[in-house]
Amino acid sequence: MATNSGHTVDNGVPEDPEDLLPEDSVLTLDEYLAMHAAVGHRTRYEILYRLVHRGDMSPKELEGVLDIDDSTLHYHLNKLVDVGLVEKRQRTERGQDGLYTYYRATVFGEVTLTEGVDELIRGEQEFEEMYDSSSGI
Repeated sequence: MATNSGHTVDNGVPEDPEDLLPEDSVLTLDEYLAMHAAVGHRTRYEILYRLVHRGDMSPKELEGVLDIDDSTLHYHLNKLVDVGLVEKRQRTERGQDGLYTYYRATVFGEVTLTEGVDELIRGEQEFEEMYDSSSGI
């Protein structure tokens, strides 16, 4: 839970990183950090990327596009579910026995991906231009 002590350093940024959280934050700083750590693994990043950009997918569909085995996929899916980036859903399909399982990105998953890692990747060219010594700046 945020402390919101109000102490800031010279640039107006809170001294304690927990003070960045709103008073009524639904997540702790540790939970936010766990989300970023989870998406920092290549396989989990690729799973989340597919779910954000392609929509809901079944384990079989994910196995096919990622070319990984079932146990590895489920290990990484469980990690993403545990930190709240992905949710597991089940429904019955017409004409089928049993439940159909699929996964989808949560709002936290979408934001972590699109405003986090994807944004860094998209910004690479801007960074290059900014720090390119040959540009004469």
